[in-house]
Amino acid sequence: MFKKASIGAVTIVAGLAMAQSANAEFVIGGENGWQLTTDGIIDVFSTYASTSPMPGGSRSMSLLSVGGTEGSYDQRFGIGVGLLPSVIAFNVKAPTVNGIDSKVRIGIYPNIQNNTGATGSVGNRFETSPSVDFREVFFTAKGKYGELLAGRALNLFQGKNILNDMTLLTSGTIPGNAFRGGTTLGHIGYGYLYTNFGPQIRYTTPDFGGVKFALEVAEPYKISVDTAKTNSPRIEAELSYASKFGETSVQAWMSGLYQTAPRSTAVGVARAGKDNESIGGAYGVVVNFGGISLMGSGYGGKGLGMVSAQDGDFLGSTSTDANGKERLHWGYLVQATYQLTPTWKLGANYGQTRQEKNDNEVYNDKNPVVMKNQESAVFSVTYNLNKFIQFVGEYIYAQNTWQDGAKQHSNQFALGTMFYW
Repeated sequence: MFKKASIGAVTIVAGLAMAQSANAEFVIGGENGWQLTTDGIIDVFSTYASTSPMPGGSRSMSLLSVGGTEGSYDQRFGIGVGLLPSVIAFNVKAPTVNGIDSKVRIGIYPNIQNNTGATGSVGNRFETSPSVDFREVFFTAKGKYGELLAGRALNLFQGKNILNDMTLLTSGTIPGNAFRGGTTLGHIGYGYLYTNFGPQIRYTTPDFGGVKFALEVAEPYKISVDTAKTNSPRIEAELSYASKFGETSVQAWMSGLYQTAPRSTAVGVARAGKDNESIGGAYGVVVNFGGISLMGSGYGGKGLGMVSAQDGDFLGSTSTDANGKERLHWGYLVQATYQLTPTWKLGANYGQTRQEKNDNEVYNDKNPVVMKNQESAVFSVTYNLNKFIQFVGEYIYAQNTWQDGAKQHSNQFALGTMFYW
């Protein structure tokens, strides 16, 4: 297991999820207490999706479809990254001074596939500039009074929900954008919301018998497409517990989110000048024993959205309705994995994300029918060739249901490989 993964939130779980992960790191320096190390992942997945036609009528875009307007079955094959892009990270450790350990991490997350255009219908092999995401740029200072983190890092709210999803290191649900330069979804929008990486200042207490508390002051997000300005911070918090009882290990967590943002005062805006509010709670528990790992997680709240937390104007903004009122959102994910042999592992999980229709919502050409439920099930087989290379095969069934009962479904397959260091 690569030792410096503990500095980055995503690569923590990348290491923990690999039963045969690499016990390697590149260390430069060491003189006067300074060290430079690197860790990373290269992942490549071939994916295929067969998706049923988009239901007729005026409705919000489906994540399963390529463009949201398909009138017949759509079949797609592509080669790209999974839920995680590839990763290369650089870590700098400073000398310990006055009992404080200080570290810096810069994580670079590139995709590998070509940009195949706005519709994704025709690939263009000359558009060879994949997106590169600097998701992690932060420093930590840790001592007996706890840890300070400042910079760009994974947010707390629903952070552990995604980090404990087995599809974090695989493909999971495959949206249309995965075939034109994006990542897959795992269970984002299908069991939890994407917490996102963002600028923040965070304090985490010392470990009190396995219990930690973290508080984050973060960059605010748009809650609604009609958000006028973001003039108050987003506050996130997490209470976590981890312990081991003989051969059984347990971890559990609760996290929360709160933020307000005023709506525009422009003519024609519903609830002009009023505030929208995002408030949410998330939870989960993982139990490992005898090669078996069981996990259950969930969340609930209002003004949260269906894909990315506080979705703003993303995909038409499902955080609020056309009347400017926040919707109620909730979801859950259940999962079981079994380490069949030291090199073979089986896994299955199921999750769904839901939103409730508000009173007085009207659907027409101006206000399309919105989603009610997004659900998917994933079955996986993992083989570790050695301590550095892993192969994964997955079957995914996903289904979207709109508020009027119309449905769209997709049968999906993924076969991929990863190299860790």
